[in-house]
Amino acid sequence: MNSVIIVAAGSGKRMNMDINKQFIKLNKKEIVAHTIDAFYKNDNIDEIIVCIKREEEELFKDKIINKYKFNNIKIAYGGKERQDSIYNGLKCLDNKCDIVLIHDGARPFVDDRIINESIEVAKEKRAVVVGTPVKDTIKVVLNGSIKDTPNRVNLWAAQTPQVFEYKLITKAYEEAYENNYYGTDDSMLVENIGQEVTMIMGSYDNIKITSPEDISIGEQILRLRK
Repeated sequence: MNSVIIVAAGSGKRMNMDINKQFIKLNKKEIVAHTIDAFYKNDNIDEIIVCIKREEEELFKDKIINKYKFNNIKIAYGGKERQDSIYNGLKCLDNKCDIVLIHDGARPFVDDRIINESIEVAKEKRAVVVGTPVKDTIKVVLNGSIKDTPNRVNLWAAQTPQVFEYKLITKAYEEAYENNYYGTDDSMLVENIGQEVTMIMGSYDNIKITSPEDISIGEQILRLRK
């Protein structure tokens, strides 16, 4: 059984808008609705959990679940940090779950190729991150001065979904809380317990909507896909 946890409990402060960015529309459809739809229509996904703010539950049910007729969507409440939200989502998974995909609600352009390939590789390798090689030269900067220029051949930008064997990601989360450890993504928690993580190719279209200019980019991606 393959389950996905979609994280949509953030505030989106960088958007400078008075609503959660998940409810901002791209081509007349809410960002999070685009995201849910990508997994909802995929034949390899058996269960969907969406992590939302507790105070936005009625809004989410009305504007997303009921409006687009998404059936059997489970809701988990967001926590203080992203990691806490995902942990709440993990607790909602069906006990028959084998593979867990964890995905950003504000990353609406994930496609079937990415979803299917990440699941297949995770079945063999246990832990998978989707990403893309960086195109720019990266500088390590300290107090305004460049301290290092890593070889970009070895640098990838991590995306989501990040995909794991259920027992592995559960163990990683439990140990993280036991040791008061917080990572910036799920892969860090799995790396922290000594598990090797495989990187597979994502897509440069698989952007995360984080700032106002991303809306225009997202609408352009939708036009090109049509």
